[in-house]
Amino acid sequence: MAKQKIIIADDEEQIREILRIYFEKEGFEVIEAEDGAAAILKVQSEKPDIMLLDIMMPVLDGVEVCKQVRKISDLPIIMVTAKDEDDDMIAGLEIGADDYITKPFNSCEVVARMKAVLRRSGTKESKRKVSRIDYDGLTIDMEAYQVTAFGHKMTFTAKEMELLWCLAANAGKVFSRNQLLETIWGYSYYGDTRTVDTHIKRIRQKLDIPEDSTWDITTIWGVGYKFELKGEK
Repeated sequence: MAKQKIIIADDEEQIREILRIYFEKEGFEVIEAEDGAAAILKVQSEKPDIMLLDIMMPVLDGVEVCKQVRKISDLPIIMVTAKDEDDDMIAGLEIGADDYITKPFNSCEVVARMKAVLRRSGTKESKRKVSRIDYDGLTIDMEAYQVTAFGHKMTFTAKEMELLWCLAANAGKVFSRNQLLETIWGYSYYGDTRTVDTHIKRIRQKLDIPEDSTWDITTIWGVGYKFELKGEK
Protein backbone atom coordinates (compact mmCIF):
# COMPACT_ATOMS: atom_id res chain seq x y z
CA MET A 1 0.00 0.00 0.00
CA ALA A 2 1.40 3.39 -1.03
CA LYS A 3 2.30 5.81 1.74
CA GLN A 4 0.34 9.03 2.08
CA LYS A 5 2.35 12.08 1.10
CA ILE A 6 2.61 15.19 3.26
CA ILE A 7 4.27 18.38 2.05
CA ILE A 8 5.77 20.58 4.75
CA ALA A 9 6.24 24.13 3.46
CA ASP A 10 8.30 26.11 5.97
CA ASP A 11 11.48 28.17 5.58
CA GLU A 12 12.84 26.99 8.94
CA GLU A 13 14.92 23.88 8.30
CA GLN A 14 14.85 22.81 11.96
CA ILE A 15 11.04 22.77 12.04
CA ARG A 16 10.89 20.76 8.80
CA GLU A 17 13.37 18.25 10.17
CA ILE A 18 11.52 17.76 13.48
CA LEU A 19 8.20 17.28 11.70
CA ARG A 20 9.79 14.95 9.14
CA ILE A 21 10.95 12.65 11.96
CA TYR A 22 7.48 12.54 13.52
CA PHE A 23 5.63 11.97 10.25
CA GLU A 24 8.02 9.34 8.94
CA LYS A 25 7.68 7.50 12.24
CA GLU A 26 3.91 7.48 11.59
CA GLY A 27 4.44 5.96 8.14
CA PHE A 28 4.02 9.05 5.95
CA GLU A 29 6.15 10.08 3.00
CA VAL A 30 7.41 13.61 3.64
CA ILE A 31 8.08 16.24 0.99
CA GLU A 32 9.75 19.50 1.99
CA ALA A 33 9.61 23.00 0.53
CA GLU A 34 11.70 25.88 1.83
CA ASP A 35 9.78 28.71 0.17
CA GLY A 36 6.39 29.43 -1.39
CA ALA A 37 7.42 29.02 -5.01
CA ALA A 38 9.00 25.63 -4.31
CA ALA A 39 5.85 24.56 -2.48
CA ILE A 40 3.64 25.23 -5.52
CA LEU A 41 6.01 23.38 -7.84
CA LYS A 42 6.13 20.35 -5.54
CA VAL A 43 2.34 20.25 -5.21
CA GLN A 44 2.19 20.05 -9.01
CA SER A 45 4.92 17.42 -9.38
CA GLU A 46 4.50 15.27 -6.26
CA LYS A 47 0.67 15.28 -5.88
CA PRO A 48 0.70 15.21 -2.05
CA ASP A 49 -2.32 14.13 0.01
CA ILE A 50 -2.13 17.04 2.46
CA MET A 51 -0.14 20.23 3.04
CA LEU A 52 1.24 21.93 6.16
CA LEU A 53 1.78 25.53 5.05
CA ASP A 54 3.54 28.24 7.05
CA ILE A 55 2.18 31.78 6.61
CA MET A 56 5.55 33.54 6.77
CA MET A 57 7.77 32.30 3.94
CA PRO A 58 10.13 33.88 1.41
CA VAL A 59 9.40 34.36 -2.31
CA LEU A 60 5.64 33.77 -1.83
CA ASP A 61 3.90 33.85 1.54
CA GLY A 62 1.52 31.13 2.70
CA VAL A 63 -1.65 33.01 1.82
CA GLU A 64 -0.52 33.49 -1.79
CA VAL A 65 0.59 29.85 -1.98
CA CYS A 66 -2.85 28.75 -0.75
CA LYS A 67 -4.52 30.89 -3.44
CA GLN A 68 -2.38 29.39 -6.18
CA VAL A 69 -2.74 25.80 -4.95
CA ARG A 70 -6.53 26.16 -4.75
CA LYS A 71 -6.56 26.91 -8.50
CA ILE A 72 -5.07 23.49 -9.28
CA SER A 73 -5.92 21.19 -6.35
CA ASP A 74 -8.38 20.59 -3.52
CA LEU A 75 -5.85 18.83 -1.28
CA PRO A 76 -6.38 19.61 2.41
CA ILE A 77 -4.28 22.56 3.60
CA ILE A 78 -3.43 23.34 7.22
CA MET A 79 -2.01 26.83 7.72
CA VAL A 80 0.60 27.54 10.40
CA THR A 81 0.47 30.97 12.07
CA ALA A 82 2.04 32.72 15.05
CA LYS A 83 -0.29 33.30 17.98
CA ASP A 84 -0.69 37.02 17.20
CA GLU A 85 -1.50 36.53 13.52
CA ASP A 86 -5.31 36.19 13.67
CA ASP A 87 -5.71 38.30 10.53
CA ASP A 88 -3.43 35.95 8.60
CA MET A 89 -5.35 32.93 9.90
CA ILE A 90 -8.67 34.39 8.80
CA ALA A 91 -7.22 35.35 5.41
CA GLY A 92 -6.01 31.78 4.93
CA LEU A 93 -9.41 30.29 5.75
CA GLU A 94 -11.18 32.74 3.48
CA ILE A 95 -9.14 31.72 0.44
CA GLY A 96 -9.48 27.99 0.94
CA ALA A 97 -7.39 26.61 3.80
CA ASP A 98 -9.08 23.74 5.66
CA ASP A 99 -7.65 24.38 9.09
CA TYR A 100 -4.92 26.22 10.97
CA ILE A 101 -2.55 25.66 13.86
CA THR A 102 -0.57 28.21 15.86
CA LYS A 103 3.12 28.38 16.76
CA PRO A 104 4.68 27.33 18.99
CA PHE A 105 3.12 23.92 18.55
CA ASN A 106 3.66 20.43 19.87
CA SER A 107 4.74 18.05 17.09
CA CYS A 108 2.40 15.33 18.35
CA GLU A 109 -0.48 17.80 18.14
CA VAL A 110 0.40 18.57 14.51
CA VAL A 111 0.41 14.87 13.66
CA ALA A 112 -2.97 14.40 15.37
CA ARG A 113 -4.45 17.34 13.48
CA MET A 114 -3.12 16.04 10.17
CA LYS A 115 -4.61 12.61 10.80
CA ALA A 116 -7.98 14.17 11.70
CA VAL A 117 -8.06 16.12 8.44
CA LEU A 118 -7.06 13.05 6.45
CA ARG A 119 -9.80 10.99 8.13
CA ARG A 120 -12.35 13.58 7.09
CA SER A 121 -10.92 13.53 3.59
CA GLY A 122 -11.30 9.74 3.50
CA THR A 123 -14.91 10.02 4.62
CA LYS A 124 -15.44 12.54 1.85
CA GLU A 125 -14.17 10.03 -0.70
CA SER A 126 -16.63 7.38 0.48
CA LYS A 127 -19.51 9.86 0.34
CA ARG A 128 -18.72 10.69 -3.25
CA LYS A 129 -19.68 7.19 -4.35
CA VAL A 130 -23.24 7.19 -3.10
CA SER A 131 -24.42 10.67 -2.22
CA ARG A 132 -26.51 13.29 -3.96
CA ILE A 133 -28.97 15.84 -2.63
CA ASP A 134 -31.46 17.84 -4.70
CA TYR A 135 -33.44 20.88 -3.62
CA ASP A 136 -35.15 23.52 -5.73
CA GLY A 137 -32.22 25.42 -7.24
CA LEU A 138 -29.54 23.31 -5.54
CA THR A 139 -27.81 20.02 -6.33
CA ILE A 140 -24.95 18.64 -4.25
CA ASP A 141 -23.38 15.67 -6.02
CA MET A 142 -20.64 14.08 -3.93
CA GLU A 143 -19.96 11.44 -6.58
CA ALA A 144 -19.05 14.13 -9.12
CA TYR A 145 -17.89 16.40 -6.30
CA GLN A 146 -19.96 19.20 -7.79
CA VAL A 147 -22.37 21.84 -6.51
CA THR A 148 -24.88 23.40 -8.89
CA ALA A 149 -26.87 26.34 -7.54
CA PHE A 150 -29.49 28.28 -9.48
CA GLY A 151 -28.19 26.98 -12.80
CA HIS A 152 -24.51 27.63 -12.14
CA LYS A 153 -21.80 25.04 -11.43
CA MET A 154 -19.59 26.15 -8.57
CA THR A 155 -16.16 25.34 -7.22
CA PHE A 156 -15.98 24.45 -3.52
CA THR A 157 -13.05 23.40 -1.36
CA ALA A 158 -13.18 20.03 0.40
CA LYS A 159 -14.30 21.50 3.72
CA GLU A 160 -16.89 23.75 2.08
CA MET A 161 -18.39 20.69 0.37
CA GLU A 162 -18.38 18.72 3.61
CA LEU A 163 -20.01 21.55 5.55
CA LEU A 164 -22.70 22.27 2.96
CA TRP A 165 -23.45 18.55 2.66
CA CYS A 166 -23.74 18.14 6.43
CA LEU A 167 -26.25 20.97 6.72
CA ALA A 168 -28.28 20.13 3.59
CA ALA A 169 -28.46 16.43 4.43
CA ASN A 170 -30.01 17.35 7.79
CA ALA A 171 -32.48 20.05 6.77
CA GLY A 172 -34.12 21.72 9.75
CA LYS A 173 -31.55 20.46 12.25
CA VAL A 174 -29.60 23.08 14.18
CA PHE A 175 -25.87 22.38 14.50
CA SER A 176 -23.75 24.19 17.06
CA ARG A 177 -20.38 25.44 15.90
CA ASN A 178 -18.65 22.87 18.09
CA GLN A 179 -20.76 20.07 16.58
CA LEU A 180 -19.74 21.19 13.10
CA LEU A 181 -16.08 21.32 14.14
CA GLU A 182 -16.35 17.75 15.42
CA THR A 183 -18.31 16.50 12.41
CA ILE A 184 -16.36 18.21 9.62
CA TRP A 185 -12.89 18.69 11.04
CA GLY A 186 -12.87 15.57 13.17
CA TYR A 187 -11.89 17.13 16.48
CA SER A 188 -13.36 19.45 19.09
CA TYR A 189 -10.75 20.48 21.63
CA TYR A 190 -8.33 22.16 19.23
CA GLY A 191 -11.00 23.75 17.08
CA ASP A 192 -11.82 27.44 16.85
CA THR A 193 -15.43 28.32 16.06
CA ARG A 194 -14.24 31.11 13.77
CA THR A 195 -13.21 28.34 11.38
CA VAL A 196 -16.88 27.39 10.99
CA ASP A 197 -18.04 31.01 10.67
CA THR A 198 -15.48 31.75 7.97
CA HIS A 199 -16.47 28.70 5.93
CA ILE A 200 -20.19 29.48 6.24
CA LYS A 201 -19.53 33.05 5.08
CA ARG A 202 -17.64 31.79 2.04
CA ILE A 203 -20.35 29.22 1.17
CA ARG A 204 -23.05 31.90 1.34
CA GLN A 205 -21.03 34.22 -0.88
CA LYS A 206 -20.59 31.53 -3.50
CA LEU A 207 -24.22 30.37 -3.45
CA ASP A 208 -25.58 33.95 -3.54
CA ILE A 209 -28.99 32.68 -2.38
CA PRO A 210 -31.83 34.85 -3.74
CA GLU A 211 -34.55 36.12 -1.42
CA ASP A 212 -37.24 34.00 -3.12
CA SER A 213 -35.29 30.74 -2.66
CA THR A 214 -37.22 27.91 -0.99
CA TRP A 215 -34.21 27.18 1.24
CA ASP A 216 -31.52 29.08 3.09
CA ILE A 217 -28.54 28.62 5.41
CA THR A 218 -29.77 30.27 8.58
CA THR A 219 -27.81 31.56 11.55
CA ILE A 220 -29.29 30.57 14.90
CA TRP A 221 -27.87 33.31 17.10
CA GLY A 222 -25.92 32.07 20.08
CA VAL A 223 -26.07 28.49 18.81
CA GLY A 224 -24.94 27.81 15.25
CA TYR A 225 -26.45 27.13 11.84
CA LYS A 226 -29.13 25.15 10.05
CA PHE A 227 -30.26 24.45 6.48
CA GLU A 228 -33.78 25.84 6.50
CA LEU A 229 -36.59 24.82 4.17
CA LYS A 230 -38.82 27.87 4.07
CA GLY A 231 -42.43 27.22 5.02
CA GLU A 232 -41.44 24.25 7.22
CA LYS A 233 -41.19 24.48 10.98
